[in-house]
Amino acid sequence: MATSPQVRIRGVRLGYWDSSVGKKQVMAVSGLIMLGYLVLHLWGNLKIFAGPVALNTYAAWLRTVGDPLFGNNQLLWIVRVVLAVALVLHLWSAWAVTRQDLAARPIGYASRRNRESSYASRTMRWGGVIIALFIVYHILDLTTGTVHAGPYDPGNVYQNVITGFQVWYVSLIYIVAMIAVGLHLYHGVWSMFQTIGWNGQRLTHVWRWVAGVTAVVIAVGNIAIPVAVLTGIVKS
Repeated sequence: MATSPQVRIRGVRLGYWDSSVGKKQVMAVSGLIMLGYLVLHLWGNLKIFAGPVALNTYAAWLRTVGDPLFGNNQLLWIVRVVLAVALVLHLWSAWAVTRQDLAARPIGYASRRNRESSYASRTMRWGGVIIALFIVYHILDLTTGTVHAGPYDPGNVYQNVITGFQVWYVSLIYIVAMIAVGLHLYHGVWSMFQTIGWNGQRLTHVWRWVAGVTAVVIAVGNIAIPVAVLTGIVKS
């Protein structure tokens, strides 16, 4: 019978899934999957600056991509399932690592470590909660139209974005969520490279730079959309 990989920590043999190393690797891989999605999602969303035809054509293409091998929406649903699994694994591993850290860390050490950590790392937990809640809201807003602030037309993504972001509090929710995403990415991307063993004094500075650029591009790129709608740069 096959057995799960074992990791030796302080003389105790632990299953891969039970070890801190295993959980962090699960967090890194699931985070990488979601990062890839964020990049592609932003690239598609920025088509709003090219006008309604460009964005709506892109949205329609997403439903038919893979044809004729895949039927209508089939490949899109496969991507959604993969992302959902990645999200669940990411949340589980983050929760499990946090529990292990709190259980193993003395109070005095925790206080000292907290002072030394960056602002982004200290906000990873509440930032993750904000992002998780935003994902639910975003799906109900622009995917199903359940809580959309204005008239909702499933076939007119461009108009749905306009009518949604014209409401100031909808734009504010989106902007706050993207700031949380940026902070989360800044610490998360850097941590991912540490987890997979690509570290060292020189590499640390490189990954910090990569993490910073990634966080800024994703956050600012997404924030530009509601700001453009509110200021009338993008309109019906």
